Amino acid sequence: MSQLANIEVQNLNHLGIIAGIIDEIGIVDIINEQLGIKAQERLNSGLIVKGIILNAMGFVSRPLYLFPQFFNDKATEHLFGEGIYPEYFNDDKIGRVMDKLYQIGLSNIFLLIALAAFKKYGIDNKYSHKEFYVDLFTRRLCYLSN
Repeated sequence: MSQLANIEVQNLNHLGIIAGIIDEIGIVDIINEQLGIKAQERLNSGLIVKGIILNAMGFVSRPLYLFPQFFNDKATEHLFGEGIYPEYFNDDKIGRVMDKLYQIGLSNIFLLIALAAFKKYGIDNKYSHKEFYVDLFTRRLCYLSN
């Protein structure tokens, strides 16, 4: 019975699958290449964006200052890496990353991510034109075919 007292349960839900896809495509690395990494940062910009995506896929709409609460019962070290805790996702850091993304251009970032996904999953884009949109009702990324 004493072994059960030391067990801590944390949720992943569907976020583990989404985090895996983010890692497969290399979104964290793409963001870090575009925004840079500072040695003194606990969380780099790529991990912040990964957190934003996971938060959005958790169907939560809250102010940025409540962002860490979303991850309180989640296995953040499994989703983001060893030593990453919910309190590291603060509104100041998230705001700075969002400002940098806007300055670089979200269309450019999206294009880099889409091309990485095309390459990773073997989607032929040589002679095709894909228009993407986000369905706000289902919160899914969709594309219009030719």
